[in-house]
Parts: sequence; structure tokens; C-alpha cells
Amino acid sequence: MSCRRVRWWIAVGAALLVCLLSPAGSGAVTGPTLPLGHAGRWITDASGRVVVMHGTNMVYKLAPYYPAAAGFGASDAAFLHAIGFNAVRLGVIFQAVEPRPGVFNAGYLNHIAGTVDALARYGIVSILDFHQDQYNQKFQGEGFPSWAVQDGGLPNPQLGFPHNYEGNPALQRAFENFWADQPGPGGVGLQERYVAAWARVARRFKDNTTVLGYEIMNEPFPGGDYTTCAEPAGCPASDGELTSLERKVDRTIRRIDQRTLVMQEPYVTFNFGYPDHVGRLLDRHAVFAWHDYCLVGTACSSNSTTMQNAAAYVARTGEGTFMTEYGAGTDGGALDQMVSLADRFMVPWTEWAYCTCSDPTGAPNEGMVLDPRRPKRGANLVSSILRSLVEPYPQVVAGTPRSWAFNRSTKSFRLAYSTTRASGRGRFRPGSITQIATPGLVYRRGYSVHVRGGAIVSRLGVGVLEVASCHRAKTVRVTVTPRGPSHGSCLIAHQARAWRAGFTG
Repeated sequence: MSCRRVRWWIAVGAALLVCLLSPAGSGAVTGPTLPLGHAGRWITDASGRVVVMHGTNMVYKLAPYYPAAAGFGASDAAFLHAIGFNAVRLGVIFQAVEPRPGVFNAGYLNHIAGTVDALARYGIVSILDFHQDQYNQKFQGEGFPSWAVQDGGLPNPQLGFPHNYEGNPALQRAFENFWADQPGPGGVGLQERYVAAWARVARRFKDNTTVLGYEIMNEPFPGGDYTTCAEPAGCPASDGELTSLERKVDRTIRRIDQRTLVMQEPYVTFNFGYPDHVGRLLDRHAVFAWHDYCLVGTACSSNSTTMQNAAAYVARTGEGTFMTEYGAGTDGGALDQMVSLADRFMVPWTEWAYCTCSDPTGAPNEGMVLDPRRPKRGANLVSSILRSLVEPYPQVVAGTPRSWAFNRSTKSFRLAYSTTRASGRGRFRPGSITQIATPGLVYRRGYSVHVRGGAIVSRLGVGVLEVASCHRAKTVRVTVTPRGPSHGSCLIAHQARAWRAGFTG
């Protein structure tokens, strides 16, 4: 191992130790005021501040299908908090929720709840994602139970992931029968079973404010007509079937849980820059959850196109936006590009993935951590992924973001935000707190801060920088650099103390 690599790992260990043991580390977890909601495209906290999330996916695709079975637990939550992450998308597997028709596994949901609670202790919120890839193990995938497979006996060539989507007639027919809500066991429609499983999940988590949202289905696939969904006119019939299912799930959830965000996905073709025509949920607590991947190679122009398409969709529908997948590789240049694009479009994200964990539909180089059971240091971490993903970013904004950006070569971060509420209803009062992640992996020797329109109210060098707005400030601008003088535009320590005593926005 080179001296340079050794020094990097020493810095990783030192930065994590500081974050975990300092008073501003896990002992004093900061973050948004729960529960979370949204105002237009922005995720917001209970006081109306905009919440931005960086995080990861933790989906265990092998029996028994819950993250703890892969070794994911408190040490992983502590690690994610230490690198500045505040969200995890957790895979919930339909076949584990309802292993037999009408029989639900409460123990499985208890395991999921245990992971949700472990993350919450470190200020990390969870997205519960009904995850599927290639429908079922019969098609070299996971997600749907075997009793929900209706493939018409068509040929089932084993082409691997993702090629079964393109060339496996049995897999395509299984999806088509699901979208058609064909009767399954007991004469009950396949979709009705799916909706009932979601109802069980909603009942289990409806009172847990650390659950950000319910994501209806991971990467839905239309079936044999998938190529038409990649055309400008789209696939109206298939889009209508997806819209129908997502609205069914949403209506059922809302009869149980009126608060938690419901996150709808477009067809998987959206991931690669093709526009989608799925209908909105007709729910004021809805979020558009989308993925962004390059169809060929590791970096391409479609990445930006997908972000533009997502921005256009939520501008039309008024839904929130969240990029719940991208990445799936170790190419630092491609990951740098995606993180910078996400900053430019100001979107929250959860990157794929935390660990490979014997993923049957993944590649062996997708995870930032090789084995959750082992300590999060040294050769158990994938440095190229961490270098790209860990950056300063605004976690909670007392106003509406206008822009933020991070220059990796100079380690300079800039944020500009208006003190106007994202809802458009007035401004935040002077002294309202904005929190910015300033990870130790980036600023190993500390940092300096320059604020216009605000004051620095946290101790310099901690993992979360806090800025309070000045009296009459309409715009606040923050610059963080590795060195130099630190100063703000006003002195409002008494307001900061008042906020700490009980912030109301």
C-alpha cells in the first residue's frame, strides 16, 4: 500500500473518531424538526425549513430480506452520521411481508423497524422502499412472492440482470399480468394483494416520524412494450396502468396514515433520460422518486437530461422531488459528475449502495462498505466512492435555497438562500438557524466560514455548521473554505440561544 493511501486511511479514521466522540458529534445529533413534509419540490421540516438529504440505499435481497441479517446496525448508522449522511432508503421485500397469500410476517416488519430506530438514534431518516428487481427469483431477481408469478409458461431464458428485462418473455408476461391485476390465489387480484401488503406496512409505521416516506415500487417495468416507453410519445396504456396502481396504493395508505409522504416512481426507462407520462398521485403529501443512470458506460449526457425531466415533472405536479438511486459503481469521475449535477439541480439523494451484500442483481463493486459486520475503516471501505459522495451541503435551510456548489479541488463550498419560506408564505424571523454538513473527511484540519446576511452560531470545526440569519436579511450567503478568517454580518448569540431553547421558525 502506498504512503499516500495510508495517510488517507489515517485521515478517515481520525475524522470519524472526532465526529463520533466530540460534543458536536453523535452525542448531540442535530437536524430537522420532525415530522417531515414538503412545500412544492422541497422536502420541509415541521417548522417549514427546507431539508436536503444525502444518503445511501440498504437493501438486502437474500432471505430473510432485512438489513440486520447482513450485519447492518448501530455501527453503520454511526458511520453514516459521521460522514454527514442523513437518509437511508431501506428495502422492504414484498415476498417477506406476505410469504403466503393473506399471511403477513409481523416479525419481518419488526426487524425493519429495528433498523429504522437504529438510524433514527443518529438523526437519520428512512425511506421504506418496496424493492423489486426482475420480479422474482424465477427470473434471477427478487421482490414478488412466487405465488404472485403468472408468466403463462413462456420461455424463461436466464440472461442475468438487467438483460432478463429485455429478453425474457416469461418475466415480461409476469409484469403484464400484474399490471392487468389478474386474479391470483383465492381469486384475489395480484394488485389487491400488493396493496394489502402496503397497508400492513403503513399500519406498522404510521406513528414513526423518522420514516420520511413510503416508496411504492422500485423501478417498475412495463412488460413487453418497454421499448415504446423510451419513445417521445411514451406508452400511454402502460403509463395508465402504473398510475392506476400507484393511486390504489396511495389511497389505501392514506386511509391509515395521513402524514407520511408517499413516493411514486416512473417506469425504469425514466432512469436513462426518457420522459415519462405517469400521472401524479393526486395527494398533497406526494413525492416524485426517480433514478438516474447511464444506459451505456459510466457517465453520459442523459444524466443531466433525467434531472431536467424530473424538474419538469414536479414543476407540473407540485410534488416533492427525491433522487432515490444513482451510482452503482466505483468510478470516481462519474460519481463526481452526478454529485455535482445533484448540487446544481438542488435535489436530495440516496446513492446506490451501502454494501454489495451478495446482491443477486448487482455488481461486486457497488457498495461503499464491503462488509457491514466489520469495522468501518481501512480496506473495508471503498475510498473512491467515499471521496466522491462525502461533501459539504445544506442539510436544513431556514429559507429557500437559491444555489449551492462544492469545488473538490479547492474544497470551497458556497451556499445562497433566501429567507423566504419555501411555501411562499412570509419569511423566517431573524435568528432562524440553517445547518450545513461540514464533514471531517473533507475538512480534516478544520475550516473557515464567511457569512453575508447571517452569523456563525456553532463552534468552528464541528461536523455541522450553524448559521443564523441577521435582522432584515433577505438573502444569506455562506462560503466555507479549508483556511482563512471566519466572520459573519451580525451578532445574534441571544437569538441562537433562544432557538436552542425551542425553535418555532
